Amino acid sequence: MLLEGLETLYVLAQEGTMGKTGSRLYISQSAVSKRIANLEARLGKKLIEPQGRNIQLTAEAKELLTQAAPELVTLKGLLFDHQQMTDDTLLHIACSETVLAAYLGPFLADYLQKDSGLSFRTHHTPMILEKVRAGDAILGICAGQLPSIADLKITELCQESYVLVYPTQINEHQTPQLLTIDLHNPANRYLEPILLANGYKILMQMDSYFAVAQLGLSGVAPALVPKGLVDAMRIPTSAVHAFPLNLTRPISLCYRSRSIQRERIQHLYQDLVDHFQYYA
Repeated sequence: MLLEGLETLYVLAQEGTMGKTGSRLYISQSAVSKRIANLEARLGKKLIEPQGRNIQLTAEAKELLTQAAPELVTLKGLLFDHQQMTDDTLLHIACSETVLAAYLGPFLADYLQKDSGLSFRTHHTPMILEKVRAGDAILGICAGQLPSIADLKITELCQESYVLVYPTQINEHQTPQLLTIDLHNPANRYLEPILLANGYKILMQMDSYFAVAQLGLSGVAPALVPKGLVDAMRIPTSAVHAFPLNLTRPISLCYRSRSIQRERIQHLYQDLVDHFQYYA
C-alpha cells in the first residue's frame, strides 16, 4: 500500500490532476484520491493542495519525492523483473512518435499477427527511459543520444540522417535560421552546439517534429527533421533538401537485462533488430 501511494504521488506530480493520474495508472479518480489520503494518514503530513483545476504538491511532498523517486523507480523495476509473465500478458512498449510513424507501421501489422498482446505508446526519450527502468514498459525504442544508465542496456539499431524541409530552394551562400525540435530535451541537446558552431541560428524550437516539418513546408523557415519523417509525411521531394552537415541521430532499443531473458520479449527484440538492419 505504501509503494502504491508513493507511485501515485509520483505520477500526480508529473500529471498535475487526479484524472490524468488515474488514466496513466489505469485506476479511477476516486482511487487516486484514496491512495493519496492513505499515504497522508501513514505519514501524518499534508501532501497535496488544490490549485485551480490542478493539484499542487506541498513542500513536504516535494521533499519526499526528491529523496524517494530514484529508489521508487529502481524498486518498481526489480519487482517487474520477478513478475510472472504468460503468453497472454499485455506487453507495453514505449516508443518515439517519429520512429513509430516512420519505421514501424508495416512491422507492427505483421508482428501483431503473431503476438497480439503488444501495446505501443509514444513518449519523449527521457520518459521512455524512465518507463523501462520502472518496468512500466518491457522495451523502449528511443531516438537521440542516450545517457548511460546502470540498470538499462542499450542496443543501437541505426543512425538516421537529418534533412531540411522547405518549399523552395535554399540559398547555399546564406546560413539560414532553422526550425528545430526542442533542443533542451536531453536526447536532442547534442545538436545545438554542432549547429551553433557551424553558424546556424535557431529561429524556433517545437515539441513535435511533425509541427517542425509542417512549419517548414509552410515556408516559415527551413525545418531540420529526421529523414524517416519525410517519408512518413509523404513530403514532396521538391521540398526536401540535403543538410550540408553530416548530422544524424541514433535510434536505439533500451531494456532491462532480465527482461530480455524472457523468450517472448527476446523474440520481439530480435525481430526489431532484424527489421532495422534494412535502415542501418
